[in-house]
Amino acid sequence: MTNEGRFTGKIALITGGTSGMGLATAARLLAEGAQVIITGRDQARLDTAVKELDTVKELDTVKELDAGGRALAVRADAASLADLDTLMATVRDRFGRLDVVFANAGVGTFKPSAEITEADFDETVAVNFKGVYFTVQKAVPLMSDGGAIVINASWTLYRGLPVASVYSATKAAVHNLARTLAADLAPRRIRVNSVSPGYIDTPMFRGAAPTTEEAAAYAAQVVAGRLGSSEDVAGAVAFLASAEASYINGQDLVIDGGLVTAVPA
Repeated sequence: MTNEGRFTGKIALITGGTSGMGLATAARLLAEGAQVIITGRDQARLDTAVKELDTVKELDTVKELDAGGRALAVRADAASLADLDTLMATVRDRFGRLDVVFANAGVGTFKPSAEITEADFDETVAVNFKGVYFTVQKAVPLMSDGGAIVINASWTLYRGLPVASVYSATKAAVHNLARTLAADLAPRRIRVNSVSPGYIDTPMFRGAAPTTEEAAAYAAQVVAGRLGSSEDVAGAVAFLASAEASYINGQDLVIDGGLVTAVPA
């Protein structure tokens, strides 16, 4: 269910928007009236994502982009400060401002700690922590006072997962970053919150659990009895970015079907 017009006239940036939670959030914000910029490292996947987003029903009250839709794709690696500078320059030239940022781009290496290589460590930290940090830093000068930032963290903040030592550490870092930035950006009334998805059925998840049996085993750990969908996360991000969440700041919203707090019967 969408809330038509909730983001009419708003400009939203979503990093890592070519699939999964990022793409679903882009579609959700488009359906609610926003103009959306998505990023990704692969141009072919960006092109495919924009074609999909251009099928989202548009509101009559929303001005279209020159290209005919309301979704703009910019190739950018979240770990590259040069790419982030180019991205923000494009946003500034095209729109002049941002109202919403969903810092979503992330990678995962899931191995026992003894098997983690320096390359694994460097890539995970570069995208999941450095990328989020500098995405926000470089976006803030473009943000409207009273805007909203949502950072994608993880349920692994709350429970130890044996094959996620580096991944979980980067997500803990950005979880804390949401709190500190909420205080830092308070003079401009820019709210900063995080979401912590549980087992969400995305391409990244399917890479870790490729078979039906493996996915079912993960779902059996969840009180809700199923894996989450990207749309479940998109709805939560849209809420936190909206005026309905105007008194929610520096918080983490866990979207996990009860994985962290309850045990299935």
